[in-house]
Amino acid sequence: MHHRLSRLLGLSAMFLCSAALAQSDTLSKVKQTGIINIGSRDSQVPFSYQPTGGDAPTGFTNDICLKIVDAVKTKLGLSSLEVRYTTLTSTNRIPLLTNGTVDLDCATTTNTVQRQQQVGFAPSHFVTNITAAVKTKSGINSIAELGGKTVATVAGSTAIQLLRNYRKSEKVDVQELSGKDTADAFLLLASDRTQAYILDDVQLAGLIATSPKPSDYKILSKESLRQEPYGIMYRKDDPQFKELVDKTVTDLMKSGAIEQIYAKWFTKPIPPNNINLNFPMSDAVRELYKNPNNKGV
Repeated sequence: MHHRLSRLLGLSAMFLCSAALAQSDTLSKVKQTGIINIGSRDSQVPFSYQPTGGDAPTGFTNDICLKIVDAVKTKLGLSSLEVRYTTLTSTNRIPLLTNGTVDLDCATTTNTVQRQQQVGFAPSHFVTNITAAVKTKSGINSIAELGGKTVATVAGSTAIQLLRNYRKSEKVDVQELSGKDTADAFLLLASDRTQAYILDDVQLAGLIATSPKPSDYKILSKESLRQEPYGIMYRKDDPQFKELVDKTVTDLMKSGAIEQIYAKWFTKPIPPNNINLNFPMSDAVRELYKNPNNKGV
């Protein structure tokens, strides 16, 4: 009886050790399963979104991640590699990455020094400004004019803390109302439950462009609470996977291939309604592609 119990305990320990190894060693896990799991979003135009219900996610960051998938496939010598998507939110993206549910987070996650304590980041693929969108008819032209008003934010986003810091330092009385994701928060502005929406300028541009009446909104483009880099997340302490991901992203930038992917999503019509965001590459993004890095804010 004791021998059998010891054997069972030994097998359990081996299984747990194997599971832990598979989770920390992403390439071994992918080779064993033939599956790579990507964390996506349903409404972050044009980075990661589902054009219509039930569609597989698409977008700028997703295209970069599919290049990583190709590199993994080549590295492991696989004839095929299944991509499985899991829709994440700002609040669950890090837990579901660290527990092994997804292997890459491919959306609009800001690379922060604080988040780097929990996860690894690929070289940043975009730089954005945190600012506000308001209704055109509101007469609001600056963040300072939001005193006494209610603004929308996204739960789990960096914009919340930036707004609180601004409110504290500038002594502006601003009330917050959080949506569960970017689309949910935009509805708070659209339905006049809030007078502004604090978010990354490029995401605001995407939400406005795909709204029923884009002319109803304007972005306070000359205002900025902070400039932020977006990075693809992966698990920490996985040097082989980190090397492959970082090299793939860096090569896209150094070769100039990233510029074609950028043009596809930011300066040309995109699905589902063939709307052109007309969001040309900024100087900050050009500099990032010339000198790839994963510095956090």
